[in-house]
Amino acid sequence: MSDWEVVIGLEVHTQLNTKTKLFSAAPNHFGDEPNTNISITDTGQPGSLPVLNKSAVFKAVQLGLAIEAEVAEFSKFDRKSYFYPDSPRNFQITQLEHPIIKGGKITAEIDGQLKTFEIDRAHLEDDAGMLKHFSSFAGVDYNRAGVPLIEIVSTPCISSPKEATAYVKALKAILEYINVSDCDMEKGSLRMDANISVRKVGEKRLRNKTEIKNMNSFYFLELALESEIERQIALYEKHPDEDPDNVIIPGTYRYDTETKKTVMMRMKERAEDYRYFPEPDLIPIVLTKEYIESVRETLPELPQQRLQRYVSELGLSEYAASVLIVDKMTSDYFEEALTICSNAKSLCNWITVEFPGRLKEAGHTLYSIGIPAKHVANLVAMIDDKKITGRIAKEVADDMVKNPGTDPIEIVKNNSNYQPLSSTSEIEPLVEKVLSDNPQSIEDYKMGKKKAFAFLVGQVMKQTKGKASPEVVNELIHKRLDSK
Repeated sequence: MSDWEVVIGLEVHTQLNTKTKLFSAAPNHFGDEPNTNISITDTGQPGSLPVLNKSAVFKAVQLGLAIEAEVAEFSKFDRKSYFYPDSPRNFQITQLEHPIIKGGKITAEIDGQLKTFEIDRAHLEDDAGMLKHFSSFAGVDYNRAGVPLIEIVSTPCISSPKEATAYVKALKAILEYINVSDCDMEKGSLRMDANISVRKVGEKRLRNKTEIKNMNSFYFLELALESEIERQIALYEKHPDEDPDNVIIPGTYRYDTETKKTVMMRMKERAEDYRYFPEPDLIPIVLTKEYIESVRETLPELPQQRLQRYVSELGLSEYAASVLIVDKMTSDYFEEALTICSNAKSLCNWITVEFPGRLKEAGHTLYSIGIPAKHVANLVAMIDDKKITGRIAKEVADDMVKNPGTDPIEIVKNNSNYQPLSSTSEIEPLVEKVLSDNPQSIEDYKMGKKKAFAFLVGQVMKQTKGKASPEVVNELIHKRLDSK
């Protein structure tokens, strides 16, 4: 790999969460009985005419503004012809020559560093139906046909599978924050196509690319890219003297999750193969500056704006803030907890580290298992108020996972083992014993070794199984050592 560099461009398709489809009044709803959410337009009946959904245009403008792109005042639709059973009209209505969004950028965190990725364009189009394969036959469900999509096309600015995943996660967060899509990858609301090529380090020209289609998980996106990178490099190194254009032939691939290899489906089509031409049944979209500015006013706080607020106002590190903001549900959960407990750093740690560590194996999150944000805030507040120690808090958190609806205040109240030990008369004998057993640590402390004092505190905490108040222990040890 040290001799090669990777060039990746991504096409991300996201379904818009409009009530109806892009060109008809049929419901835009996932999971209903096959072929029930359809109209004569969706199924391509002769004489049926498309009518543009204004809500889809509004959401497209929101996205353009959110990614700091140019929102085109003039855009129009084109026909993209292809023949496949899931395309009832034998063409897709899309935007080739004049897309509604031009340019833009996405900022993502990779290994603790922020990187900005450039968007080439984004355009409106309608989705195809779904093929359903059975044991002896196949059918087509047209419920998805006509669902509004935005296709977001990056420039070839991505240089690794890890960067590709970070880019899509950051884009997904923006889509969720502005509420234009539910981004449910299991339902196909967010799908990715990757264009990928490799070239020698320092080489300027782009070599032939291949396209991997329809990936709907971050995990498989990375695996597919890694597999294709290995395949292309291996072929180039196997044929070092051949013209690179003859080594990698452009094609459309899928990722086989069983073999963990990319598999060619067909040779790569060219724009000419789709016979694009202007859509005759739809007039252009003409937007005024006033309309675009009115849409701008509807934008909520965006992920990067929230990140900056977390860093500048709450004192979180950029890394901690980026972990929070990349998932809107997690960030909103944190925001809710902040209304009860103001210790942002501790809340962030419990929400992004402590509880996810306990829930990962079961495949849960804080909100999916049903632990209210208020309960996490109460747990942190009890630590801050010295009502429980950090060690007891970890045990209480275990109980919260076992009993998701139970307030930690009640858990502590009903368990005598969780009552902190703060009585001087109870702790003092233990301090005396620890000091008596560790004369060398006392000498080290007198020599200025701070770790020796921390060791003594730790020994007392060990004796009390973490229940003793650290403040009381510190005070008693200081008092005894200073008297010596």
